Amino acid sequence: MKCPYCACEESKVIDSRPTDFSERIRRRRECTECRKRFTTYEIIETVPLIVIKKDKSRESFDRQKLFNSLRRACDKRAVSVDELEQIVDDIEQTLHNSMEREIPTEAIGSLAMEQLKRVDEVSYVRFASVYREFKDINTFMDELAKLLQEKK
Repeated sequence: MKCPYCACEESKVIDSRPTDFSERIRRRRECTECRKRFTTYEIIETVPLIVIKKDKSRESFDRQKLFNSLRRACDKRAVSVDELEQIVDDIEQTLHNSMEREIPTEAIGSLAMEQLKRVDEVSYVRFASVYREFKDINTFMDELAKLLQEKK
């Protein structure tokens, strides 16, 4: 952080505290060169995630939409709501960490399938059948064969 008085780039934090509603952090700093003090405010930068759909249209990432599709795949399976929330949290965190602003649905679907494969294989196959748009029984059987091969 550059000192506003002498332009030195070195300072030390003397005090930190949240502001109203904890949306910002107020930091009291002291310049290591001129010893003058100044205040900075730190806020979380949010980068909106845009999803590129198969038809090339774009829409904002909707975690509820992802949760609902995972919930449908896990219907009548022993997968708790907490596990599904954790999966959605993990996927969303991975997307934000990628630093990409536009994410293709294929990437989100792949992340979801990886997570479901760990949690419940039947739910994984259900999700994959919709996500990969299985056209016939052979495509379905191919996916099952891959899953069985990985278990060996």
